[in-house]
Formats: sequence, structure tokens, C-alpha cells
Amino acid sequence: MFVLWAAFTVSFVLLQSLPGDAVLIKFQNPDYGLSPEQLADIRAAYGADGSFLHQYAHAVWNFLTGDFGYSLQAGVPVSSLLATNLPPSLLLAASGFMVATLLAVLIAIACNLSGLAWLRGLIQSIPSLFISVPTFWLGIMLIQIFSFRLRLVPVINPGPWEGLFLPILTVAVPISAPLAQILLKNIDEVLTKPFVPVARAKGLSHAKVLWRHVAKNTLLPVLTVAGLLFGELIASAVITETVFGLNGIGGLTKQAVDSQDVAVLQAIVVIAATAFVVINLVVDLLYPVLDPRLKTKLGAA
Repeated sequence: MFVLWAAFTVSFVLLQSLPGDAVLIKFQNPDYGLSPEQLADIRAAYGADGSFLHQYAHAVWNFLTGDFGYSLQAGVPVSSLLATNLPPSLLLAASGFMVATLLAVLIAIACNLSGLAWLRGLIQSIPSLFISVPTFWLGIMLIQIFSFRLRLVPVINPGPWEGLFLPILTVAVPISAPLAQILLKNIDEVLTKPFVPVARAKGLSHAKVLWRHVAKNTLLPVLTVAGLLFGELIASAVITETVFGLNGIGGLTKQAVDSQDVAVLQAIVVIAATAFVVINLVVDLLYPVLDPRLKTKLGAA
């Protein structure tokens, strides 16, 4: 709860400190012909005319009661905007994370099953390359290669999954890099443990040792990193949705920043913080399930 409160408070202070006025951004067009008194009435209708503490207390109470307020730019409840834009972003994030995990596992398997030193070194350098590639540049390059040169993915009116293929890949590649790095590091550490030569002496092949004994001992650190990567996944989704012109939280965030739609930005920050807390709580709860030794230690404590 403290994390959520801190995220809400910090974001509220920063958003209130932004220069400019969202009401003026929307209604400053001379064609509207609004007088200063009418603009003041609009601010009052949206609760933007009170003191800082009054607005903060009002915002906290609204969030506690499930009321995200109204979008000044769209003129609809923020909850309606979230209901429309959140599902596509969740699909993109979940699919991207699954593909990132698959890429990390494939890199780890290829690295540890390669018998050539130069090939192993080449594969080990792939995560460093992935993590150094900017998300927006990767998205543009994927469009150039798969859409314009190979003509495999149409740019105009793609199918439901065709339109998600390149965005998912754009999100997955940077996220797969730290997962692959921690996986490779932990596999190398586990392979130095005494039980590995014993398993090999029993006749198990290197591949079977990796699958039966090494994999489960490297799972917990990877799971920890996966939970921490969720924040980066949100940032990647925002950039990716902007590059590909997708409807989602990313596009909604960009529009809200451009128009200083504080209610929308506040809701997005709180939802992202909540998701981060929930995912890391789930990760912590999975530890004893994946490693029974932790359950024994917790019981003894």
C-alpha cells in the first residue's frame, strides 16, 4: 500500500507542477469564443480551481472509491478510456513477455549445447546486442524488413495477429536480453556445483543434466528478474504502440501527455504501479512453490 500511495503522491505532485493549463490547451481556440468567466466555470466543473491540498484530498478519495474522474480532452470518464485501451495493451504485454521468455530460453539452450567455442561466444553476445537496441529503432527496422522489403506483414489493414506480430517482436527483443543474461550466468554457476559431475558419472548426457538438474536451480533468479522487468515492459509497450499506431495505453498516455490530461495520466500511473506490485507479490508467493526448501525455511522461522 505504501508503494501505491507513494506512486500516487509523487505523480500527483509532478503532474500538478507541469507548466501550462489543460483547460487552455483544449479551449484556447478563438473559434470557441469562451470568456475568462466561462473558462473558470470549466475549471470548477473539473475540480481544477481548488487549492493543491484540496485537489489532492479530492483525488485520493476518488481513487479509493474507484472513481478515476473525467478526461478533460475526451469529455468521458477515465474508466471508459481505460476499459477501451487497456485490453490491447495487456495482450501486447503478455504476448511480448512470453516471446521474450522463449527467446531467452532458446539463447541459453543454443549456447550450452554448442560444442564450438567461437559459436558459444557469438551466442553469448546476442543479449548484449538486444539490450543495446532502442525500441523505437527496432520497430522501424522491423517494419522496413518484414513489411516493405519481404512483404510478409501488410502495413495497411493487417489481420488481428498480423498486426501484432511486429509489435510483439519489438517488445520481446529488449526484454529477452536481461532474461537471457541472467539465465546464462546462473547456468554457468550451477554447472560448477558438485552434483553435476555426479549426474554425468551416472551416464546422463549434458542435455539431460541441463534439463533435469540445472534448469530448476536457475528458475528462481530468472523469476525475480522477470518481475522486475515489468516496468521496462510498460515503457516498451508505450513506445511500441506509438511507433505502430496501435490503440492502447501507450497511445492514450501520449495523447494525455500532449494535452496535459492529468486525470488520465494519474490513472495510468496508479494502474502501472498496482500491476507492478501485484506481479512482484505473485513472484514472491511462487518461490516456496518452485523451491520446497524455502517453504521449510519459512516454516522453521
